[in-house]
Amino acid sequence: MKKNALAAHAACPCGSGQPYGDCCGRWHAGLASGVHAPAPEALMRSRYSAYGLGLIDYLLATWHPSTSPGELDLPPLKWLGLEVRHAQATGDAGVVEFVARYRDSGKGVRLHEISRFVREDGRWLYIDGEQVGPD
Repeated sequence: MKKNALAAHAACPCGSGQPYGDCCGRWHAGLASGVHAPAPEALMRSRYSAYGLGLIDYLLATWHPSTSPGELDLPPLKWLGLEVRHAQATGDAGVVEFVARYRDSGKGVRLHEISRFVREDGRWLYIDGEQVGPD
């Protein structure tokens, strides 16, 4: 597992403006002790940060078993920013629309996606996402 360390006081990669330790870092660190993101947006932000930090175990653990790839090999992307456009939870179902920017082999890319989440046994899990065409 590739894992890049990030100090708790450093800015969180998800762009929330909070320190990593008070934002996504608490979900990353708390996974083993049963501390989970409380809402779809928090889970989506923590997964974005996990991609940037190479936290493969976290990504797989927060992926619903019915859609999880089982193993994951992260390409060498440079994650540049995240914009959450809409987040909603109704009962045990959630949706988050976001735009993530990254650089792949020097080329800038925008990923605009509507992701689906489900809450099972008190924890939110990523199901899948549908890419949205150009704005």
